[in-house]
Amino acid sequence: MSSMKSDEVGAEPGKPVASPCRRRCCLNEAERCLGCGRLLAEILEWGSASDERRRVICSLAEERLALG
Repeated sequence: MSSMKSDEVGAEPGKPVASPCRRRCCLNEAERCLGCGRLLAEILEWGSASDERRRVICSLAEERLALG
């Protein structure tokens, strides 16, 4: 099973960037979701974000999850 890299997320032209939501939503004291790594502000922004911004959000979320 291969893992999709953040720079591959939404790389297909015309296809929207998929939400990184894992349906394990739980915010910590820093308002970071322990399931997907996004900040509350990024979760709220997602619906109106461009694909470019969504890729940035996904990348930042992956970094946060990797740091623990």
